Amino acid sequence: MEESIQYAKKYLEDLLSFFGLNTDVYATNSEDEVIELHVPSTHLNGFLIGQRGETMHALQFMVSSALKSNGYEVTRVNVDVAEYKQQRASRLSDKALEWINGVKESGEAMHLRPMNAADRRVIHKLAGEHGLETESEGDGRDRHIVLKPAN
Repeated sequence: MEESIQYAKKYLEDLLSFFGLNTDVYATNSEDEVIELHVPSTHLNGFLIGQRGETMHALQFMVSSALKSNGYEVTRVNVDVAEYKQQRASRLSDKALEWINGVKESGEAMHLRPMNAADRRVIHKLAGEHGLETESEGDGRDRHIVLKPAN
């Protein structure tokens, strides 16, 4: 695990230096064997995050692919620039609580807008903690969650 973390850290730092950003990436691992790479806040935050986090996801994919192609055992990677994902999850949780309360009050199912897998994971977990059932429907970019009152 430690070798995978060091390789991923070095790979991302080298990639960032290509864009003229010489910074130290903070690397850890989570309990479910995912390498967490945190890039500190810089003048390139907007560029590195991209529209709705797309550039950040691309960096994540590149690091993961490099780990796979070099035969490392741990290849799941999460890249976060300036705590963007953490802040986004917090905002999403606040909004999700409004949706959850709305479903509890109305007793009717609610279809949410399409979301990426990470955002859906946040909603599923939070809804479960508040006694609602959830279901993902659709495919690809149209995949969304349906919040349902518990039976």
